[in-house]
Amino acid sequence: MRAEQRDVNGTLFALAILAGAGFVAQRFFLPLIWAAILCVASWPLYLRVLRAFRGRAALAAATMTLGFTALLAVPLLVGLRQAVLEAPAVAAWVADANNNGLPVPEVLVRIPMAGPWIAQWWAETLAQPHGLTHLFSDGAASHHITASGVLKLFGSQVVRRLVDCALAILCLFFMYLDGQALNAQLERLGSRLFGAVRWERYHHSIPTAISATVNGLVLVGLGEGFLIGIGYALAGLPSPALWGVATGVLAIVPFGAPLVFLCAAAWLAVFGSATGAIAVAVWGMVVLFVADHLVRPALIGSATRLPFLAVLIGILGGIETLGLVGLFVGPVLMVMLVTLWREAGTPEPSPARRTGS
Repeated sequence: MRAEQRDVNGTLFALAILAGAGFVAQRFFLPLIWAAILCVASWPLYLRVLRAFRGRAALAAATMTLGFTALLAVPLLVGLRQAVLEAPAVAAWVADANNNGLPVPEVLVRIPMAGPWIAQWWAETLAQPHGLTHLFSDGAASHHITASGVLKLFGSQVVRRLVDCALAILCLFFMYLDGQALNAQLERLGSRLFGAVRWERYHHSIPTAISATVNGLVLVGLGEGFLIGIGYALAGLPSPALWGVATGVLAIVPFGAPLVFLCAAAWLAVFGSATGAIAVAVWGMVVLFVADHLVRPALIGSATRLPFLAVLIGILGGIETLGLVGLFVGPVLMVMLVTLWREAGTPEPSPARRTGS
């Protein structure tokens, strides 16, 4: 009885420590998760760098961290530079459009079938004063929006994201540095809690799922942004680099790229040329079809042995419940679910086979 009481007290004590540590470190959960995702996805490359530096872990970790920093910083700085150049004009346009309303473009009326309905909706919402505020707040809004207010809101969000990125990069360095010891500790802990055979299955499937998801989402999304960005430049869209960066970022989310290139096509149709708008829309659809239906499922599904539907549910469900980090957590959970399903469906060995008779 006393032994059981000690076990209960020990469990409660461990849970209290975990709860307290989680409460203290809750601000760092998101950077830690991002750092863990990047570390697991690039761990094979880190091992190669470690061998190249003859086992000097600090130098290899610093090299990998600086490489990731440069890889993230270059497109980010390009996008921020272009955004800073365009921000005053965009903020002034948004404030003026909200305060005075946007007139109905004539091209909408000429759209077959749906044109009159879209023009009427535009006239009743966006053409009215404070129409943008009503549209995005779903409530009454009578306050006046200024360009400085738009810039202040945008700037605060940018600063917060940059701080999260810096924390993630710092955590990434220490995960590389202590990754081998942490991996050995996880193996011992997992084998003790779940059994060596079961933990072996999940221990290998989870890193594979993370690497495949990163390759299938991030690399394919950036490729979509680059290819569609070329179409923006050829069609004469202003600031094609900024549009391309926005397309690449949203292309990480399945079906996110159309939000950008269809907006770009609409802008060209209203303020540019109809031919360029059609070309951007068609080119974007072609790139999207190839990426989302051929390249992305092949990269994720073939590596994780997941059906396409499970991949799609994991990605969309993850981002719906957890935000952007759910893009990577969702497929991992689906891999664990499918692994559990296959484990449950595997017949147990007969007693004769277990005893070797």
